[in-house]
Amino acid sequence: MGLQIHFVVDPQGWCCMGIIIFVWLYNTVFIPKVILFPHYEEGHISAVAILCYYLCSLFCIVSLLRSSVADPGKLPENPKIPLTEREFWELCNKCNMMRPKRSHHCSRCGHCVRRMDHHCPWINNCVGEDNHWLFLQLCFYTQLLSSYTLILDFCHYYYFLPLKKTNWDFFVFRHELALIRISTFMGLVILGGISGLFYTQLMGIFTDTTSIEKMSNCCEEISRPRKPWQQTFSEVFGTRWKILWFIPFRQRQPLRVPYHFANHV
Repeated sequence: MGLQIHFVVDPQGWCCMGIIIFVWLYNTVFIPKVILFPHYEEGHISAVAILCYYLCSLFCIVSLLRSSVADPGKLPENPKIPLTEREFWELCNKCNMMRPKRSHHCSRCGHCVRRMDHHCPWINNCVGEDNHWLFLQLCFYTQLLSSYTLILDFCHYYYFLPLKKTNWDFFVFRHELALIRISTFMGLVILGGISGLFYTQLMGIFTDTTSIEKMSNCCEEISRPRKPWQQTFSEVFGTRWKILWFIPFRQRQPLRVPYHFANHV
């Protein structure tokens, strides 16, 4: 599951993902050069601040790339349906294939995805059962990196002591004000957009509903068994160890859930 590469041929998705990678690359290259390393050399900040920034940046790009190429839960052409679970499957009226309930057909990708939440152009992939956890990590680390960048931009002008050993012949220091303003603008836009998306994703997990189900009002809240939030999060991340929910380098393994919850996973 974690090693299978899922590649979507969509120029619009490539463009959106290219914008995200550009913003990440811009801040990862210029913020350390303009703020972190110069202030570290003059003793204004410690090496821990630089390490934390690069770790946050690494986790952000890893979760982005993995959520983009990970299989979201694409159904095989001829799925084997256990006799005990036939009542939890249905026929897709678009591709005429059997699929588990709560699956959805993605018109952009051209196939059904298990527990599909939505198709995200910013990762050029669907968000489904097998890569939802990576998408949540992407939202979390993008917020963290954007917030960290905005704090550094603010401290550079209003808190840190002025730099004394700056070589103003370098491009980054000749255009320091413009670079910081661009970084601040991108940070505010990304943070504002991702915060709203992350909130809706968390509420969906708390209520055990996908974005598609919310829009179509097909959740059947009365008949659905209510699960504790630890159970729903564990099912999404594939582990009950909460510390592993924040690690994008591991492989997700689906949890075995009670039988009366099987048609809701």
